[in-house]
Amino acid sequence: MSVRITALTDPEETSAGRRLAWLAAAPDGSPAGYAFLRLFTRQGQRHLAEFDVQVHPAERRGRAGTLLLDAAVAAARQDGRSTVISQATAGSPGAAFLTAGGFRAALALTYARLPLTEADFPALTAITETPHAGYRLTAWEGTVPDELADTFVASRRAMDDMPMGAVDYGTVVWDLDRVRAAATAVSARGDILHTVAAVDRQDGAITGFTELVVPGSGTGDAQHYGTAVLPEHRGRGLARWMKAASIIQARERHPRLAGLLTDTADNNPHMRRVNDELGYRPTHTAHEYQLDL
Repeated sequence: MSVRITALTDPEETSAGRRLAWLAAAPDGSPAGYAFLRLFTRQGQRHLAEFDVQVHPAERRGRAGTLLLDAAVAAARQDGRSTVISQATAGSPGAAFLTAGGFRAALALTYARLPLTEADFPALTAITETPHAGYRLTAWEGTVPDELADTFVASRRAMDDMPMGAVDYGTVVWDLDRVRAAATAVSARGDILHTVAAVDRQDGAITGFTELVVPGSGTGDAQHYGTAVLPEHRGRGLARWMKAASIIQARERHPRLAGLLTDTADNNPHMRRVNDELGYRPTHTAHEYQLDL
């Protein structure tokens, strides 16, 4: 079968990157698949591109995926990128496709879900009500309040040593503009960003945070975006404390939510243990794949 690849104009562009897009079509013009290539544009990640491809099951093994990958890799090279990443569920056709295309598995991720109808809320409440000497919890919805903005931005460095396996994500630099842009992006698509943070009582600085994105409808599953504690404040149970509080607040504010989703690198045993203790159940494993150009 002769497959035609057409480059498309993708209007989506953010302060963090832009996307290229391609459509694969059969000789009769019917769509066979599509691909996106996100080109990161922030300082520290300008070497990086992210590839996403979807081919209709009936059109697989007809070279549509290969031609879409070839177009994306050529565009990444032309733009001066040295690394292309992509993700696929372990054992899936997508994983086999990426491996055949020269990608290598660089990071394993365990996905987990907490069904809220089965959550142990008395135990979660006990966790949140247990005092942590020298710390208190605070929370907000949407963009960080002005009075907490500086220390919240400073606390983002807690993500700097997050286990990333062998994936070359580069350096992610957070400033107030980026923090506000991320919150605005969540709001713009109709979702709700909830943040719970641990605060040092001595100086009022944020020492850790956990973020949860809830669908605007308040139904379905919410998605954890990140949980991190500054290195100098670790070992005090703050991640477990904050995440338990986030679960309780999600249930109170959005009683129709079905569950909470999270994903954790397999080489991050601390956060996996936190999730296990809070009742999250593994659902599947995925891998981040990397192609070095």
